[in-house]
Amino acid sequence: MADNKLYDILGVSRNTSDGEIKKAYRKLAKEFHPDKNPEEGHRFKEISYAYEVLSDPKKRQIYDKYGLKGMQEGGMQDGGGFGGAEDLLSCIFGRDLFGGFGMGGMRRRQRGEDTVHPLKVTLEDMYNGKTTKLQLSKNVLCTTCAGKGSKSDMTTTCRSCKGSGIKVTYRQLGPGMSQQMQSRCSQCQGEGEIINEKDRCGSCRGRKVCNETKILEVHVDKGMKQNQKIFFRGEGDQQPNVEPGDVVIILQEKPHEKFERSGDDLRFSHAITLTEALCGFSFIVHHLDGRDLLIKQSPGEVVKPGDVRMIPNEGMPHYKNPFEKGNMYITFEVVFPNNHFANETQLKELENALPPRAPFTMPVGDHVEEVDLHDYDPNDKNAAGGRGEAYDSDEEHLHPSSGVQCAHQ
Repeated sequence: MADNKLYDILGVSRNTSDGEIKKAYRKLAKEFHPDKNPEEGHRFKEISYAYEVLSDPKKRQIYDKYGLKGMQEGGMQDGGGFGGAEDLLSCIFGRDLFGGFGMGGMRRRQRGEDTVHPLKVTLEDMYNGKTTKLQLSKNVLCTTCAGKGSKSDMTTTCRSCKGSGIKVTYRQLGPGMSQQMQSRCSQCQGEGEIINEKDRCGSCRGRKVCNETKILEVHVDKGMKQNQKIFFRGEGDQQPNVEPGDVVIILQEKPHEKFERSGDDLRFSHAITLTEALCGFSFIVHHLDGRDLLIKQSPGEVVKPGDVRMIPNEGMPHYKNPFEKGNMYITFEVVFPNNHFANETQLKELENALPPRAPFTMPVGDHVEEVDLHDYDPNDKNAAGGRGEAYDSDEEHLHPSSGVQCAHQ
């Protein structure tokens, strides 16, 4: 029976053209590339290997003739460049190789964890840009022993975990049921090896790393936002045979006493008097870069409570394009005067200057009753429920709680 495994990996048939094979490979490689799908590294290796064979006419011919089994027996040696069955099985059946074809055939180093630091910045910092220094403590490979941990570079494999650094234990859950649990080996602290006490490096005491304080210069660019990340590649803790992780700075914006940021826009509220709302106003806004903006409204242009006005291009700078800015929005609150702020003559003059009242006709008859108008405070329970409580009291008088009810004749 023909061996179609490599064709199946690419999702094509045995008689598919070279162009269709290339098209299928590109589609799958894009979907399963480790940068996009880190958990699909093994699948990506299979796809790359299958394409490496099927895209080469000579290798494809040998594969079609001998299949995987034939290549294991040396058939590929005539095709050149594969080194026999061991390399093939490594790619197809998932040994610990990373992208052997098209990526230099190198093993991918294990990567350490990232170190995350929050950095509090003001809105002024994000508007103007700022460079600040951050001090952090990190582990670096011991320079005395070059990260070996011992003076003689002699280590002993841990007998407890047999060099794996992991202890496996089983817990009985019930009849015929058990749970496998993994934990770091306590004998070697997960290292898989043990260094003799007398042979340990005097600087790191066998830990292979030493603690070091480092100063990082963090550049907060204009227009950066809340929770934006700044990366320092490879500045994380160092460990032997492990690629250092990154130091990740996460910006935390401090609340501003005046402005509120909305994307690249700035918003704030401003209170004006009723006179200003009707007759115009002028006031100064102190901007984030130190400038004083003069805000003016001409007399007769009425501002109502809750009105919003916009000043173009006075918002936050756009990230990586700081010459472009958002807008500034002002929400106006109108403060009305207190009761009896003017005498009768002044009120008459004011009424003559304002738009006329709506016409009112007083109805005539016994059904007309004039009532008093009082201020209302929703937090005043007595005012809100006075009549209701009186009514409840009357009800209680009519229907006592003793349970005695009126008899119906």
